[in-house]
Amino acid sequence: MENTQSPISIPEASPKPFNKSFVSTLMEATSFRSPFKEDTYFISHLKSYEKKALQVLKDKLMASYGPDGECSMWGVPLLAEDEKADVILLKFLRARDFRVLDSFNMLEKCLAWRKEFKADDVGEEDLGFKELDGVVAYMHGYDREGHPVCYNAYGVFRDKEMYERILGDEEKLNKFLRWRVQVLERGISLLHFKPGGINSIIQVTDLKDMPKRELRVASNQILSLFQDNYPEMVARKIFINVPWYFSVLYSVFSPFLTQRTKSKFVISREGYAAETLYKFIRPEDVPVQYGGLSQPNDLQKPASEFTVKGGEKVNIQIEGIEGGATITWDLVVGGWDLEYCAEFVPNAQGSYTIAVEKPRKLSPSEGAIHNSFTSREAGKMVLSVDNTTSRRKKVAAYRYIVHKSALE
Repeated sequence: MENTQSPISIPEASPKPFNKSFVSTLMEATSFRSPFKEDTYFISHLKSYEKKALQVLKDKLMASYGPDGECSMWGVPLLAEDEKADVILLKFLRARDFRVLDSFNMLEKCLAWRKEFKADDVGEEDLGFKELDGVVAYMHGYDREGHPVCYNAYGVFRDKEMYERILGDEEKLNKFLRWRVQVLERGISLLHFKPGGINSIIQVTDLKDMPKRELRVASNQILSLFQDNYPEMVARKIFINVPWYFSVLYSVFSPFLTQRTKSKFVISREGYAAETLYKFIRPEDVPVQYGGLSQPNDLQKPASEFTVKGGEKVNIQIEGIEGGATITWDLVVGGWDLEYCAEFVPNAQGSYTIAVEKPRKLSPSEGAIHNSFTSREAGKMVLSVDNTTSRRKKVAAYRYIVHKSALE
């Protein structure tokens, strides 16, 4: 029978002092801000003036397009008496604080843009950006509440040759913007558009090495395009690896952002990606480059989470391994920068402990540990993470599978 022993626990060391900056000040501001509460889209939950605004918007749409008019988004006919249509219309109303005329104008401009841009067809196009898939912008897994997660990382554009090849002129930029819309459209295709359902995505933006000056034009166009045509499609915006110059970026974008949008922000300074992402996304769904366990050919099994306190050594003991069985495990520690080893300890007296993985220092750039071991005799596997030289508490996760001997 498989069993795990809980990691040991010792008093946590005091954290290292951190010089206060704009980033830390912004982090404090966002932490004290009331948490963003996503709409349920149940009509019964609307206030009386919101219900009235929804009906007036429907009437204006009907008057403008007629009962047989073509008026749809994401495959949902907006003129139909349908809960999916209500969800979409409420998004436009919410984006304009339920001002019907402003919401109607925004909706009409969005419909016109989608027709001109051919947004309904972009999801299936081959735009030739294979090198950017899974690197610059990509959908990957879900958060703890079931929202699809979109990751963004523009650090590759610090390479001038890459920047010129992808964004070097207006034609290239427009093609890139189309590809970026494609990524978002694929994420939106995963939404329910149903009251009480999953009706928005999570955005994670990695600011590490992002060339702020070079990407200013592209960033502004992406921001404007998304704000104008995808209202209330993002439930939370998580910024990770936030550098000191985030204050410059924030000052550029801030005038274009509503207070509601700002309330969705989660700010995480450089080196704390895993700690932040684990709050919202399970470790097995976090990409390995951000301190998670999600990578090709992983175990596809839920992980157990634990913390490694400053000055602490944690031993994870996986007992009940029979002779001839093979154990495969994944292990990750957010940020690493500690020592790791793995040993197999036989049950029989007089048997020697086997060093499966010798002690070694793992750097912050390390991915998840993925290994396996076949035992000749019954015993237990001990995975050790030694954080005794650090004062910083770190999040961690592991999982394993034991396959019994094929001879049984």
